[in-house]
Amino acid sequence: MDKKYCIAVVGCGRIAANAHFPAFKALGNVRVKYACDIIERKAAEKKSEYDFVENVITDYKIALADPEVEAVYVLTPNYAHYVVAMDALKAGKHVFCEKPITVNYKLSVEMAEEAKRRGKLLNIGVCNRYNKSVELLEEMNRKGKFGKIYHVCCSFRNYRCIPGLGGDFTTKAQSGGGVLIDWGVHFLDLILYILGGAKLKTVTCDTYGEMAKDMSEYRYLGMWAEDTKDLNGTNDVEDFVSGYIRTDKASISFNGAWAQNIGEDEMFIDFLGDKGGARLTYGGMFKYYTTGEEGELQTVEYHYNIPNQMECEDKAFLEATRSGEHTKTYVDNILESAKLLDALYRSAEKKTEIEL
Repeated sequence: MDKKYCIAVVGCGRIAANAHFPAFKALGNVRVKYACDIIERKAAEKKSEYDFVENVITDYKIALADPEVEAVYVLTPNYAHYVVAMDALKAGKHVFCEKPITVNYKLSVEMAEEAKRRGKLLNIGVCNRYNKSVELLEEMNRKGKFGKIYHVCCSFRNYRCIPGLGGDFTTKAQSGGGVLIDWGVHFLDLILYILGGAKLKTVTCDTYGEMAKDMSEYRYLGMWAEDTKDLNGTNDVEDFVSGYIRTDKASISFNGAWAQNIGEDEMFIDFLGDKGGARLTYGGMFKYYTTGEEGELQTVEYHYNIPNQMECEDKAFLEATRSGEHTKTYVDNILESAKLLDALYRSAEKKTEIEL
């Protein structure tokens, strides 16, 4: 068996606990030499739960100074992605950085350039590129199953689930935005991936933060990240977004909500082609619609196993640290998505269409 991958994890919060540490355990070939968090208790919890975690630290630069550490996972709140990732790259480490790359496009480009300068990998946690359904749809599009995809529409709306109200998620200086940068990044990135190298032309976007203007009066059914809720904190991000995107391949319309006064959730993406179409249930399977040889309308339901996309994503990154391969989540493949988010927020702020 090859030598285990020796890594450091910076940020031991929800995404670490719910996704990456379970993936490391499943892979079975990872040593987390350092679990780091500014809240020492969170890192210590990982050491007590997983026997492959060796040391608990609160200063990530201790890990950067260790020549045995091959790669650093940056799983911090969004605002810290840039500083930690840049320090890690400058220390000669490969970097896996959770989505979004960072809080704006300019800094994202700087991170990508630093990775090239240092000859190190910088991969981004847009895990849906490793979702089996997304992979199948991308392949079907390449093989012409949809004909020309002329429009994609998607909805990512929830009844009442603003995360950690008043904490990191709803504080723009720390998160960079609300539902668009949190959920929208996944939906829009996988759309661009399936379309295959679509280049942005124009975008228009509107954002609203209406549902919890008075945080003490906000009522909810669920609140993930509730442990970070602070009703004396800040809520200055959008809880609803809508937009329209023109690319050189297809147009895209979308709307998303952390919270709304509609008591139903929607999580889907529709791909509309002149030969066929598909509705993807986010995180699940899809139906394919087309016309048969004799003109009959057909609905095709595919059945397949969906491997854990986090395990697939982490496996691909770790293997690439030794092979040097630029995988589908290598930063250069994600910059168009970062540019899109940046332009959408600028459009919302200026209340006008943005040309790219």
